[in-house]
Amino acid sequence: MKLLFAPTSPFVRKVMACAHLTGQVEQIELLDSAAHPVRRDPRIAAHNPLAKVPTLILADGQALYDSRVICEYLASRAGSKSIFPAAGPARWTALTRQALGDGLLDAALLARYELTARPTEVQWPTWREALLTKVSACLASIDAIAPELSTEQPTIGEITIGCGLGYLDFRFPEFDWRAGHANAARWNEAFQRLPAMQATRPYET
Repeated sequence: MKLLFAPTSPFVRKVMACAHLTGQVEQIELLDSAAHPVRRDPRIAAHNPLAKVPTLILADGQALYDSRVICEYLASRAGSKSIFPAAGPARWTALTRQALGDGLLDAALLARYELTARPTEVQWPTWREALLTKVSACLASIDAIAPELSTEQPTIGEITIGCGLGYLDFRFPEFDWRAGHANAARWNEAFQRLPAMQATRPYET
């Protein structure tokens, strides 16, 4: 398997955390790419019309995207029933928590792009504030469920939320999300120490 990736992408981190947790990281070749909200990288676009990372290329040439699909594929390939519970309330809880983490990431990424990808003269501060309000609302929800979140047998919900909180630390150091979210902060401190999270920490090249 080959993964088009960017070392700063929280969605790539989500995929690679699943790869570590399912024992498949050595089977994935990382392919450099330059995902950008405006400029299309032809290396990605050749496999994914959205030109976004992560994109996983299978041995037969089939491409899988986005992170939700790739993570479920890796869990299925490894026969893991813990990351994606098979059925019942546990599955819907895990998928809903994945949606919560993805929503936090989508809002945070767009808020960052508003400052870094758009010319100053067309930036919309009110839009950015609305996005950060969504981030704050997600944090409140994460704090409320934090006592229920696992560090010993994480589902896709915990993995995605952990990547979301890690992204805030990486790209929004000025956003003191721990203030007022003590439950989430305690859980996150333990979760980020997991080998799968330590091995996938984002970095600038």
